[in-house]
Amino acid sequence: MEKNIQHYDKKLIKDFRFYLKIERNLSENTARAYSSDVEALLEFVGKSSREISTDDIVDYLGSEERSKRSQARFLSSIRSFFDWLLMEKEIESNPAEGIAAPKLGRYLPEVLSPEEIEAIMASVPLNNWMGLRDRAILEVLYGCGLRVSEVVNLRLSNIYRDEGIVRIIGKGNKERLVPIGEMALNALEAYLEERIEPAKDCADYAFLNRGGRQLSRISMFNMVKRQAMLAGVRKEISPHTFRHSFATHLIENGADLRVVQEMLGHESILTTEIYTHIDKTTWQNTILKHHPRG
Repeated sequence: MEKNIQHYDKKLIKDFRFYLKIERNLSENTARAYSSDVEALLEFVGKSSREISTDDIVDYLGSEERSKRSQARFLSSIRSFFDWLLMEKEIESNPAEGIAAPKLGRYLPEVLSPEEIEAIMASVPLNNWMGLRDRAILEVLYGCGLRVSEVVNLRLSNIYRDEGIVRIIGKGNKERLVPIGEMALNALEAYLEERIEPAKDCADYAFLNRGGRQLSRISMFNMVKRQAMLAGVRKEISPHTFRHSFATHLIENGADLRVVQEMLGHESILTTEIYTHIDKTTWQNTILKHHPRG
């Protein structure tokens, strides 16, 4: 049975979440995940945050089977929370500081080939407004390398067709300008000509659902999986796969890493560098496949 979290700690967690969003510019989803990790620890241990020891955290980590990635994320959340308590002078030392995070192999995201991208695009029927919408979504996902949240929140007033640019409000409310190609613009134009009448206060959202309201992230996930299946693509993909494919194909074709970083909205070049590793892996696999002694 879960132990109750003390009222004082509930307030601390609420303040911590506010700090993550306002001062560290983390997204609502990330702030919620960090807070949930802290709540899970406090519920398990049944102590005040000011009484938690290193052994308590280690006991929690060993209480059930967790992947290395889950353990690493949990430790990141907990360290951040206790670092914040230190900063607020609520505690004198961070009990998570001495716990080593598990070593993770480098995560390589799934990437679609240009042929698979084309097959998925071609699988969308263009004989109704929803098909035109889905094709436009896919073209924008791949053509601009946007996150799911950036596509569902895309506003018509932020699409500058003459300049071939879209204005994106990304993670941490940070703004960037991303080029949009002719194929994506043409798909958008075709969709907008047939788009359903928008509901009140939704006219500026580019992508709408059947009710004329802003399309949800879940609907976009389901659409991408459906079209991949219809196209015969058996990889485990999501809308984010188009972003990974966009970045990988740019780098494979000689794009500068800093330019790709700016287009993706990555804070650190290290995040973008994973796509050079994917490129090398693809190159190695191609060599081994065709080498007589591979």
